[in-house]
Amino acid sequence: MNIKNTLLGASLAALTLGASALQAETQMLDQVVAIVDDDVIMASELRERIGDIKTSMASRGGEMPPEDELVRETLDRLILESIQVQKGARVGVRISDAQLNQAVQRIAAQNGLSLEQFLGVLEADGQSYAALRDQIRKEMIISRVQQGNVNQRIEITDQEVDNFLETEEGQKLTQPEYQVLHALVAISPDAPADEVVRAEAYVNKVLADIRSGTPFDQAVSAPGTYNFSGGNLGWRPAEDLPSLFADVAPTLKKGETSDPIRSDSGFHLINMADSRGTEQMMVAQTKARHILVKPSEIMTDDEARQLATELKGRAEGGEDFADLAREYSEDIGSAQEGGELGWTSPGQMVPEFENEMNITAIGDISSPVRSQFGWHIIEVEDRRDEDMTSMAIRNRAKNYLHNRKYQEELDAWLRQIRDEAFVDIK
Repeated sequence: MNIKNTLLGASLAALTLGASALQAETQMLDQVVAIVDDDVIMASELRERIGDIKTSMASRGGEMPPEDELVRETLDRLILESIQVQKGARVGVRISDAQLNQAVQRIAAQNGLSLEQFLGVLEADGQSYAALRDQIRKEMIISRVQQGNVNQRIEITDQEVDNFLETEEGQKLTQPEYQVLHALVAISPDAPADEVVRAEAYVNKVLADIRSGTPFDQAVSAPGTYNFSGGNLGWRPAEDLPSLFADVAPTLKKGETSDPIRSDSGFHLINMADSRGTEQMMVAQTKARHILVKPSEIMTDDEARQLATELKGRAEGGEDFADLAREYSEDIGSAQEGGELGWTSPGQMVPEFENEMNITAIGDISSPVRSQFGWHIIEVEDRRDEDMTSMAIRNRAKNYLHNRKYQEELDAWLRQIRDEAFVDIK
């Protein structure tokens, strides 16, 4: 790290923090506050970011840090952003306009607004849509650079997954969870018998409506003789459900409502809104092999297709598919194995390949199909339904461990690139 001056001078602090005191008609001259490798950070950029931070903290009611601390931390954040954006540019990270448009639409939707409404809010707040797009583009580039560099620093071994699954934390993470809706008609424990009968009859009538197709929340909120109370209990493992429901809820299918449950509080209905980790995960798999013919400088696309068609005919005429694959296939990964791809799951192959494979009968060879790699002929050898439940649990645990390590590795990587960069603070 090469830093001329690690402290911001009084002139920078005055420039940054005193801007709000200037008259609106005064034109302040901009100046460089830091050189970062091949980029520069301007005083105007620093002022604007500090202003955004102050506005955000004020809206949340947060305590404002001392001014000099705010300046230092904001400048350091801008320096790190610049380093990462430059790294992205060097490796060719690009964000298309279509990807940027989708990101803006997601932000609008997260705020409960249409795109037009979102743009109207920006305009009313005096914010520039172009500036917002530039900031989002920068953040997307930084995110990709971070993921590309940090993910390769993280390795989760099978033994780590095994050890984690044996812990209390691991078992809790991977146990089934339920999202339960609850509705209660309250009846006093010492209510007269006829009152209890009327309440139970009303709850059974509402239950009949639900089982006839009326949505649960609509049925229990409709005006009637009795009022229901309750709500959504959120996602919970069975052990965290109220003891009254703990045995009943896991027996319900998604969308199903229980029989009335009597307690000292009254009559309860519970509805299984959703569940996760409860279902057996069966995946339709296909065992196949293929031959890939690639167009090249000496073979046109049409000639490649014709060769694939010829190889299909030869295989159907009795020649060994595996021998043809070893001689002609240009898929380095499978050619020496006779074109064998093993058992594949949905989404594992490119769409054109998978679609053709799915419509090819067992024992048949597909017509030549074009993908981004070239022309394929595919022989479907077998199909099966495979139980992937155990693998899904392990993948869930592995993702959890990965995410737990990610922030630690990200912090270490950010310190490393900051130390390696040329930074000259003016």
